[in-house]
Parts: sequence; C-alpha cells; structure tokens
Amino acid sequence: MDHDATNGRPVSAAELFDGLGIDYERAFVRLPAQRAAIEWLTARLGAGARVLDVGSGTGRPVADLLVRAGCEVTGIDVSGEMVALARAQVPGAGFEQCDVRAFEAPEGHYDAVCAFFPLMMMSRAEAAAALKRMAGWLAPGGFLVTATVPADVEDVEIVWMERKVRVSSFSAEEYVRLQREDCGLDVLHHELSVFAPDDDRAAPEEHLFTYARRPASAEAPES
Repeated sequence: MDHDATNGRPVSAAELFDGLGIDYERAFVRLPAQRAAIEWLTARLGAGARVLDVGSGTGRPVADLLVRAGCEVTGIDVSGEMVALARAQVPGAGFEQCDVRAFEAPEGHYDAVCAFFPLMMMSRAEAAAALKRMAGWLAPGGFLVTATVPADVEDVEIVWMERKVRVSSFSAEEYVRLQREDCGLDVLHHELSVFAPDDDRAAPEEHLFTYARRPASAEAPES
C-alpha cells in the first residue's frame, strides 16, 4: 500500500471497487496464497457444499474455482460494478450486492465462508463483529478461510491504487486471537507472505492467510 497523498476525500469501499472494476482482478488474480487456500478448502468439502464468498469481487478466482469444484456458491460484495462482473463471469454462482454487516443468513447455514480482504475499510470493532457473524454462519465442522493485510492501525488514511482510502486492521497475532478466542474457532493454519500485484499502482503487500474450523460441537459465538 502506497502512503503518498492525493487530492479529494477518501472514497468508500463501494466507490473504490466500482472505480477499479476489472483492473482489480488483473492485479490480484494470480495471488498464489489465495489459490492455495481455495485448493486446501475444496479438498475438504463435498460436492454441493454451500460456500459464502464475502467480498466476492469479480468472481475470479475464488467463486469460479469453488464452482468448478462442485460447490454451491453465494457471493456478496458492496460494489455494484463487481457484482455485475461476477454475474457475467461466473454464472454458476449467485451474487448479491450487500455489505457483510447487513447480510443475513441462518445460523450454521454454510459449510464454508471465504473472506479475502473484505474487512479493512471498516472500523476494528466492525471487522471483529463481522468475523463473529461469519463464524456463526458456519455449520459445525465448517471452515472459515480468510486473508488480510496485517497492521496495528485504526482509521488510517492511505493511497492505494491511486485512490485515497481510510483503513483499519489488526496485527497478525490479534487477528488470529480474534478467531480463536472471540469467534470460538480452531485456527488450523496461518501464514504470512508478500505479494506484488500485477499493477504499477499497487506496491508489494504483506498478507496474512488463515484457515479456521468451527468445532463440530460448538455453539454460535455471542454477538
């Protein structure tokens, strides 16, 4: 992420991704750690598994790979442009323009939830609450596979892909702790890596990927 200044107010998440459109896919579609996470997940899901993709973007690669593996996929994204692209590119999944903070799903409805980088333009409190909601949507034994850019920051203004945005995040240790202690999940794997996007407007980023499982006998986390 580039910390240089630009003119104008910070944009919302919907405005950011409406403006980026297919350029976001081109910059991040080859992210190796993301593909490894989906391969790990699909190896553990049966045919017809119900998967929610939070921050589904253009549908590629995540929803597309999940559909190809035989999953029943629902994607949600705050960007109408992203939802339109995803519907065109991955017709085998269903996509809805919705913020994870407003999305409603029955307790234990999904066999897995994927959440690759959708929480960073929220406050820390909102992001932590969203993780707990996603954990509650998992069936007992279900998986939460996530990624974030780890940083001990709250409401910091940065420039990313030539857009001014405000971001919050957690340190790697705190992000893992939230899933274990606040969400009641078993964190099976977490790994830091660095990725250089295929776009000169985006600097190399440190990423934290986590694979977690809701215990088979777990109750829903309290909201």
